[in-house]
Amino acid sequence: MILLDTDHISVLAFPDHSQNSALQSRLADSGGQPIATTIIAVEEELRGWFGYINRHSDVRLQLPGYDRMASLMDFFRIWQIVRFDAAAAEIFTQLRQQKVRIGSMDLKIAAITLARGALLLSANLRDYRKVPGLRVENWLQP
Repeated sequence: MILLDTDHISVLAFPDHSQNSALQSRLADSGGQPIATTIIAVEEELRGWFGYINRHSDVRLQLPGYDRMASLMDFFRIWQIVRFDAAAAEIFTQLRQQKVRIGSMDLKIAAITLARGALLLSANLRDYRKVPGLRVENWLQP
């Protein structure tokens, strides 16, 4: 299984992104492995657009945020979204006890990835490489 971090999802979710077609091609050539994302990535995407909307008191300025959020909901409708479950929560707790120092959201994504024995695609290699046993690659780089 291949799990996509928020940065890779952001590229795929918006077809006008400059790296969209290259990432889609690379995923198509991934050997038929299931490709999914995590509920944490969904949360991060939604929080970003909620933040955009809440920064504007003029409702007319909120419209682009609502449009992007609606597009995002359409996008996620066809995706497998892997949950943060009891196994991932246990791994998260163990990683915290091992004093792995990365953000909580990233640590949750790492825990889900480890619990599934998956490969994580992320541009945040600096942080994710601190997680013991985590397989992570950046497919946004040529």
